[in-house]
Amino acid sequence: MSILNLLKGKKPIPAPWKKYYTEDELNIKIPNISMYEHVRRSYLKYPKNTAIEYLGHKFTYDKFMKLIDKASISFNELGIKKGDIVTICLPNVPEALISLYALNKMGAIANMLHPLSAEEEIKQSLISTKSIYLVYFESFYNKIENIIKSTKVQKVIFVKPTDTLNIFMRIGYSITQIGKYKKPKKDKMFIKWRKFMNISRFKKMDEYKKYGCDTPAVILHSGGTSGKPKNVVLQNRSFILASMQENISLKQLKAGDCCLAIMPNFHGFGLSVLMHTPLSSGCYTILIPQFNSKKFDILFKKTRPTCVLGVPTLYEALLGCNNVKNLDLSFLKYVVSGGDILTKSLEERFNKYLAEHGSRAVITQGYGLSEGLAAVCLACDKVNKSGSVGIPLAGNYVKIIDSNTRKTLPYNEVGEIVVNTKGMMLGYLNDENETNAALQVHNDGHVWLHTGDLGYMDSDGFVFYKGRIKRMIITSGYNVYPTHVEEVIESHPAVLQCSVIGIPHPYKQEVGKAFIVLKDGYHGLFVKSDIRNYCKKNLAKYMIPYEFVFRKKLPKTKLGKVDFQKLKSDIGADDDE
Repeated sequence: MSILNLLKGKKPIPAPWKKYYTEDELNIKIPNISMYEHVRRSYLKYPKNTAIEYLGHKFTYDKFMKLIDKASISFNELGIKKGDIVTICLPNVPEALISLYALNKMGAIANMLHPLSAEEEIKQSLISTKSIYLVYFESFYNKIENIIKSTKVQKVIFVKPTDTLNIFMRIGYSITQIGKYKKPKKDKMFIKWRKFMNISRFKKMDEYKKYGCDTPAVILHSGGTSGKPKNVVLQNRSFILASMQENISLKQLKAGDCCLAIMPNFHGFGLSVLMHTPLSSGCYTILIPQFNSKKFDILFKKTRPTCVLGVPTLYEALLGCNNVKNLDLSFLKYVVSGGDILTKSLEERFNKYLAEHGSRAVITQGYGLSEGLAAVCLACDKVNKSGSVGIPLAGNYVKIIDSNTRKTLPYNEVGEIVVNTKGMMLGYLNDENETNAALQVHNDGHVWLHTGDLGYMDSDGFVFYKGRIKRMIITSGYNVYPTHVEEVIESHPAVLQCSVIGIPHPYKQEVGKAFIVLKDGYHGLFVKSDIRNYCKKNLAKYMIPYEFVFRKKLPKTKLGKVDFQKLKSDIGADDDE
């Protein structure tokens, strides 16, 4: 802790994980540059290296930067200036990143939005962020046809999935799409991507103002601790710090390696870990616009990524793929699971799968949230404990507190995870109350991000995630952590997957309800009593679910996580019945 901080009344933060880092790594310094300048450094160092791979086509850093610079000229000609907000509503296609970095170069802010959002969701996002431009997928035109005039959007730039590819790909795609979707009507408000890029022809913008790391850069979306949709404003520093931290932890990654971008660009992990980090490190990102879980093994064979990050359901899907015989995974250096609980069962089965397919990697976990720009903790290489989400990344601090008193809890005691990092959000856009609830100054003088997540820390500084506070079940005054119950049930030989929710009870307040997916060859009618007895042997009485329901599969959110809200409204009988 510096003398300056001590003079300001800030107290040193206990950090048992410091032993895993060097002093230089712990004192990480964020350069005063923008995301654009961060990637430009890679271009200057590795101009002929691949920056992006998309549908089998590779873009060098040289080509990628030229496209970014052209787009920035076009945005400039359209009147975009520092602080303006432009919504990018695209899947993982090159145009999404080209637009992001072009806007960043100009000091504008990119509002990253899910392209499959409902009409009303898109409308509310455009209104709440006061977006003046929208970069959107042409085939989804019908979603905005009726809502765009009720927003402040001045122009919509429409993208096709083949716009940055060669003419033969474009012609082939156009033929296959004839009559499949309603095309934008002729209107001065609408412009096609290629016409937008042509605005830059015969124009130059050699000189441009360079923006520092404290400039707002990106808006991501989060439910926060309250569950209400919010706009998370992140500065350039968040992405630059995350890239530097991940390079410290993922020591095996070298320039020229590649990351498989299955996670989308509107998700913190996807945009930060799988896109900006490789692009600012001389590596390249493999953009996957539409993921097919049934062909995951084919994707691995074609792309041979060095690093892959996904939610647990993606790895579960890979275990069920049998398209490629003798699949070679020796090229994998890192396999990271994030965004949801990685069960002990899946961890063991996937590590066995990796070993059987020639990989020396093991699946590890990371933890983060949009407000802290995705990655807060990470386990990798030898710094790993089974079941943990790793240690705080270099320069980050984590502690476990009692949510009511804000008192720091002892090691191995479950409480709320709070985070202190130089990469945390600037705040929620135009929402001071929610910002103040999330970012709180504690008695130690530091600002802590309250995550709304439960977990504990051991004496070595490893963090163990136990789920959302809102998922915690209080039954007859006892705290029940669904993730613990799920882990026990999933250790039963008949169970493939389990999710536990709390349901109302007349005098116990809440009781658990377990939704179970069985392995092939098992039937709920025959194993329900056995699973119940298994719980009696391995769980305290108050932890045993009140109900057991069998499903062929669990509902998922757009990001592939278990959809607990849908489970709460699921009152049906067993699928087997």
